[in-house]
Amino acid sequence: MIGTPYYLAPEVMSKNYNEKCDIWSIGVILYVLLSGYPPFNGSSDEEIMEQVKIGKFSMEGDEWDIISDKAKSLIKNMMCFDPKKRFSAAEVM
Repeated sequence: MIGTPYYLAPEVMSKNYNEKCDIWSIGVILYVLLSGYPPFNGSSDEEIMEQVKIGKFSMEGDEWDIISDKAKSLIKNMMCFDPKKRFSAAEVM
């Protein structure tokens, strides 16, 4: 397994993934750019990976109040836990 735990898609940890894992990672980057912090956090790589495996993240707080609904929707679709339902690169565009 290669990569920083913050950006790994859940399915990468089970070694059963396709190109949509990159969409997840880009969604995480967009989340960080808009909020200033990662969607999953922990005091160690293992804790972060456990949070990623659960796949739940929040868009609550003052910093999210100024983010458009379209941007929030894009992130949610890019970081959809089910890769089959996750946006493709074409859908992101």
